[in-house]
Amino acid sequence: ARVLNQFYAALEALPKRQREAKKAFAKATHPSNIHFDPYTLAHHATDATDWRSHLPFAVLTPDSAEELLAIIPIARRLGLKLIPRGGGTGLCGGSVPLDDRSVVVNLEKLDWIGPVQEKEVAPGVRAPTIRAGAGAVTGRVMEAARPYIFATDPTSLWACTIGGNIATNAGGKHAVLWGTCLDNLLSWKLITPAGEWLTVRRLAHNLGKIHELNEVRFLLTWEDVSGRKLREETLVLPGSAFRAPGLGKDVTKKALGGLPGIQKEGTDGFIVEGEFVLHKPFAHTRTVCCEFFGHDLARATEALVEIKARVDAMDGAVIEALEHFDEKYVKAIDYVPKSTRGRRPKAVLLIDVSGDDEKAVAEAASEITRIAARADGEGFVAVRSEDRARFWADRGRLAAIAKHTRAFKLNEDVVIPLARLAEYSDFVERLNIEYSLENKLEALERIAKLLAQARAEAEGDRLERAHVGADADAYTREKIDAALRLVEEVRARWARLLRGLDEPAGRVSELLDGVRHAADEPLWRVIQRGDLVVSYRREVRKPLREILRGHEALLAEIDEAHREVRSGRIVIATHMHAGDGNVHTNIPVNSNDYAMMKKAHAAVAKVMAKAVELGGVISGEHGIGITKLPFMPRKELEAMRAYLARMDPDDLFNPGKLQPDLDLSLVFTPSFNLMELESTVLEAADLTEMVDTISPCLRCGKCKPVCSTHVPRANLLYSPRNKIMAAGMLIEAFLYEAQTKEGISYDAFAGLNEIADHCTICHKCLDPCPVNIDFGEITSMIRAQLRARGQRRESLGAKTAMAFLNLTEGQWVHLMRNGALAAAYRLQRWGHRALRLVGLAGRTPSAYRRRAKPAEAVVAMFERPLPEIRWRTARQLLGIGSGVAVPVLRDPKRASTKAVFYFPGCGSERLFPEIALATEKLLFDLGYQVVLPPGYRCCGYPQRAAGEAERARAISYENRVLMHRLRQALAYLDFEAVIVSCGTCYDQLLGYELGAIFPEAPLVDIHEFLAAKGVEVPDKGGKYLYHDPCHVALKRHGSRAAIQKLLGAEAVKSERCCGEAGTLAASSPAIAAKVRAKKEEETQKALEKLGERSAKILTSCPACLQGLRRLEGALPVSADYIVVELARRQDGEDWQRRFIERVKRGGVETVLL
Repeated sequence: ARVLNQFYAALEALPKRQREAKKAFAKATHPSNIHFDPYTLAHHATDATDWRSHLPFAVLTPDSAEELLAIIPIARRLGLKLIPRGGGTGLCGGSVPLDDRSVVVNLEKLDWIGPVQEKEVAPGVRAPTIRAGAGAVTGRVMEAARPYIFATDPTSLWACTIGGNIATNAGGKHAVLWGTCLDNLLSWKLITPAGEWLTVRRLAHNLGKIHELNEVRFLLTWEDVSGRKLREETLVLPGSAFRAPGLGKDVTKKALGGLPGIQKEGTDGFIVEGEFVLHKPFAHTRTVCCEFFGHDLARATEALVEIKARVDAMDGAVIEALEHFDEKYVKAIDYVPKSTRGRRPKAVLLIDVSGDDEKAVAEAASEITRIAARADGEGFVAVRSEDRARFWADRGRLAAIAKHTRAFKLNEDVVIPLARLAEYSDFVERLNIEYSLENKLEALERIAKLLAQARAEAEGDRLERAHVGADADAYTREKIDAALRLVEEVRARWARLLRGLDEPAGRVSELLDGVRHAADEPLWRVIQRGDLVVSYRREVRKPLREILRGHEALLAEIDEAHREVRSGRIVIATHMHAGDGNVHTNIPVNSNDYAMMKKAHAAVAKVMAKAVELGGVISGEHGIGITKLPFMPRKELEAMRAYLARMDPDDLFNPGKLQPDLDLSLVFTPSFNLMELESTVLEAADLTEMVDTISPCLRCGKCKPVCSTHVPRANLLYSPRNKIMAAGMLIEAFLYEAQTKEGISYDAFAGLNEIADHCTICHKCLDPCPVNIDFGEITSMIRAQLRARGQRRESLGAKTAMAFLNLTEGQWVHLMRNGALAAAYRLQRWGHRALRLVGLAGRTPSAYRRRAKPAEAVVAMFERPLPEIRWRTARQLLGIGSGVAVPVLRDPKRASTKAVFYFPGCGSERLFPEIALATEKLLFDLGYQVVLPPGYRCCGYPQRAAGEAERARAISYENRVLMHRLRQALAYLDFEAVIVSCGTCYDQLLGYELGAIFPEAPLVDIHEFLAAKGVEVPDKGGKYLYHDPCHVALKRHGSRAAIQKLLGAEAVKSERCCGEAGTLAASSPAIAAKVRAKKEEETQKALEKLGERSAKILTSCPACLQGLRRLEGALPVSADYIVVELARRQDGEDWQRRFIERVKRGGVETVLL
């Protein structure tokens, strides 16, 4: 009761504390950068581990490093603690708040990246370098560094940030050649807990691994807030101080002799920038994939050690990357073997061999394949960059190992000396055999109890006998007794195997009758090799089904018991940065299974102890955080405590981390498996499907760089990863309310509206996701559920847009288009002019200029003007009616049965008629009869995306029926294709089963159809920008190829979403403005890359055309459609008038349905 009272008292005092904190922090940063909302707190409560303790008290998203200087004294005065955080991709819980005073400071806005500059890095030595802010995404820095190589490339490179890389001393696949982050840093800057600037610069950089030097020197320079130098110090450390002897990686030496920032995991200040040396790329690289098939994995491990030693001894070739993953990963990622053996490999090696001498590189690749062959393996060599990328693509999906345990795993990255890797491999294999046998014995124990209970029931009353089918079989008790005897016999045999795993096989020869073995080899080796197979299916399940034939209910219970026990089996999977002995040892765990969690932690303890025993360390790149803290050597933690006592005496930064005696008893992880136990409540709320869909999320963050609603500098942090974390907490809240109040509460659905609003339904998150989560589909699902309960929050703009799209009758389309829609467009443009007059609509997007929320919403709606729309649709311009007749456009001067069916959709026909006209003109010119649907037809995609699932299905059904009737009425025509000029129409029509309607007519985008027919402009040349829509219809060759083919022009891509996103701009203008802000930034970059001061930007989506035309006042660009530009360049500016006249001179035929 006392604890509960304290909890409720703290809860009641929280609003006042938040108001006081907001008022105080507002003196350091804009109020919009101070977050107390549940969504933001939820996704800052953990990192990629999913370990949690407390929600943060607040989250700050400062705009600049200078604001951090002011935040520090405010936090100290309020008694709050500061936790620096970058991409949130940590794998050891380093940024997890451990008390309710924690303020997480998100540094993702510090994302600037400087140019590549050549500098003197050592006396007489110059090298290319690059500087970047702490919030810069590592993958972006790698891109900016090209053609040079940025060597710090962890698997999370498209989600993690430079600040986090420095704070953890991240590694990656290039570490085998150029070392980890520390080895490649030239300088870095941090803000100390005392509120001072501190720059650390390495002197006499060796452009290689730091531990190979006898002596390493750093210059430390302190400055005050104004930049005035306070003091300088040279720190001299032996190279041996950085890593344990014989290891390529080691992040356990936290104090590092007092070297600030690096490897400190955010405990000694804010890292705000880093400067890195870059490396010249090699002229030639070949990727070798080695697949090993032998049961003895030690042979594969020995082969990789031999490969590294052999190539290291060769002249003209080096190993640039050397990665390994075992059979568990092969299965988890559904790896497709390159070998023709017809079975899965036991281990896979991926190796990049590089050098400036092509012959030497080729010889090294051949030698690698020969070494693999001697170890019962095969080698495959990729030379072309595309083939090499395909080889490496599998490496990026390894996180899928935890999918079957609802995305929770223990991930330990121990480092083993290369010479002892085979011993470690054997150790892990032996552990897996031990845990497999223990799990099998546990299953037999459960089955024995079930059988004993069944026997008792067989002797009971009629109701009890019915459960085991006693009435149908007079010999039931005898059968159950036989089944029990079988189980006990097998259990005794397996228990003897478990006890004798380390004994010589000769001592247990009675268990090895007919099994090949050497008398002196350990028993576990015989099992590992596959000569002795311990099989539940063969030894237990199959004979039980024979004994208990007819007792299906009892057999089903036995199968279910086995399944439940088997799901709790501990399996250790390994993958390695093999070149430096960094072994990632992963244990997927059902986080709702306490017994399994305890076993898994015991397994981790064994792994850590073995790593140390073999001369290794407990972490090579992930860091320590909270997950490895119990295994850290006491002397290292004491050294770190002494360092922090000097650097942060108030324990202001990331308190308790990397120090001894930290209490971790309240750390926990939520579980989607536990939610599954509440299936009745979930089903009542229609949440079961959503839970099943989001539960595999690994929190890896690979969706962040492609997500349109993740724009940190606009305070838009709605990546699928973040939304899934928030949705999980909303579901927890929903279940709590449903079980503690009368009936089911829908209050938590208000939060789901926020999640549903922040998605463009682009589906781009699907491709990089290791577990294939498509948050676009999840958003549509959420919107549909909210709508079904009358809980969907919609603006007037969204309702108006959807009403317009739902119209099919011409008179109503024309009335609404020229009435309400035209008036709304004019009103928006007037509002824009008014904003410009008062100076609120400038070149800098409002999303990057901090305003109060009401003002932000108003400015977002009007800051970029909508384009003017023509008064008439394409059908009106051509004089085509919209009744039941099918219009067919054809050239009366050219007799032909060649035809295409053109589905123009809404945007191409209703809003921007020039798109439909250009499409029809170019098909008309080719001599095709262009068949159009009768009336205005929407494809149904906007309705599906909005959650109007029933209406979307009805539209799709009506359209398919209409197409069937149309095809029958025009059976005399030879349809060559179904043409679309819109990507969403393309995606929706893929579900129409068009093959059954137009058997010989594939669905194709107009641009690719014209390119295939050889259409091009007479005056080739020019330069364009191009924008790929979220739903790009050019599936075969892409927009750039189409522009090059059709227009003969150079084209540079402008990245990111335009912000229109169907009806997003109408329904949520503030969100759209933030998305558009990033688009403006990327378009400016593309202009610079194109080398032009102004340019035309082309696209292939009507909604995107509207979004891009909004940019015309802010940037020196003009927007148009690819097919419209093609028509203009073919026939001049007056092409529309001339085409309309041609059609009106007998170019339209109507066919009644």
